[in-house]
Amino acid sequence: MTEAKGQLTDLVRRAEAGDEVILTRHGHAAVRLVPVNPVGNAASRKALLASVRSSAAAKVADRRVAARSQDFLYGEDGLPE
Repeated sequence: MTEAKGQLTDLVRRAEAGDEVILTRHGHAAVRLVPVNPVGNAASRKALLASVRSSAAAKVADRRVAARSQDFLYGEDGLPE
């Protein structure tokens, strides 16, 4: 722990990059540094992008007209029912 104080910035950078960083006290593991947002590998990033693209393509293909989406609320005379 004492040595880690002087190297904390470097240790945090290593943990953010995906390295496992374990700090010890008197030779026993005390703390593990892990990133808040885990680092994904290239395959997981590609899968995420593919799912976003397919979702966006489906929304573009659905051409419902928003201007007429609330017509069921009004009667033939144009007044609320």
